[in-house]
Amino acid sequence: MRARNSNKHATILITKDYPLPGMKQFLPIMALVCCALAQAPDQGQGAPAQATGTSQASSAQSANPADENSRKAKGLIEQAIAALGGETYLNIRDREQQGRGYGFHHGRAEGGGNPFWDFIEFPDKERVEITKERDIAQLYVGNKGWEITFKGPHPLDPKDLDQYLRRRHFSLDSVLRTWVNAPGVILLYEGNSIAAQHPAQRVTLINAQNESITLYFDEDTHLPVKKSFEWRDPVDRQKNLEEEIYENYRSVSGIMAPFNVTRYFNGDMASQRFFNSVTINQGLDAAMFDPNSGYNPNKPSKAKK
Repeated sequence: MRARNSNKHATILITKDYPLPGMKQFLPIMALVCCALAQAPDQGQGAPAQATGTSQASSAQSANPADENSRKAKGLIEQAIAALGGETYLNIRDREQQGRGYGFHHGRAEGGGNPFWDFIEFPDKERVEITKERDIAQLYVGNKGWEITFKGPHPLDPKDLDQYLRRRHFSLDSVLRTWVNAPGVILLYEGNSIAAQHPAQRVTLINAQNESITLYFDEDTHLPVKKSFEWRDPVDRQKNLEEEIYENYRSVSGIMAPFNVTRYFNGDMASQRFFNSVTINQGLDAAMFDPNSGYNPNKPSKAKK
């Protein structure tokens, strides 16, 4: 009688009718080997399944770091918005800032500074009045700009207007209120850094137009302490680097506002602004944003929007 193991990798015959000398002592061992082979998984079939599982796991692992990086960047931005005032900050309708500004050329101060009054109505209106008499103003509405003097309004030089529009587009308010939620924006966490002598976390945003801006958030307060972006000059095609430092935050009507702002251009200090007061959501006179209204800041009409 013969018993045949069904395992396809090995066929072992146990001979009972014609035992060889000493065979009886090996029969139990051979029977155990047959059982083990019959129960063992088919290595030929198991290998592809194992390889597939490993490949899927590797793919998941390779995708996870990018997703985790983006989640961390988004979390830092959300922390910064919350530190600035959360929904109150995001829903600011207008803001007035008063203070003194200083200009620099190649890092050297020009003059003794000028008092200024800055009025912003979101999303795209701003009026900046300078001199003690407030008799010179720069007005921006949408994509247009004027300088207003006692002679009346005159359109801004196109180069000066482009410069303003670029800074507004890359402003901290624009990035945190608009860029973050724009379709196709990419968020990148870029690790620890030092910004304005603060330990900081660095995040870069890249929008659908392939424009990028880097923000630095204080590790302790989560408030923005610096931003930087590059742009290419349309004439000489050289890249320029613009940076802003935000310091001396104070609480104002439910938000945190920086009272010192310093701007750098290609590594040189370009301007500084020191605010004496910041006011939000007071309702601004609509006439101040009309270049032809004859608005007099020293005799406001009180016709608020």
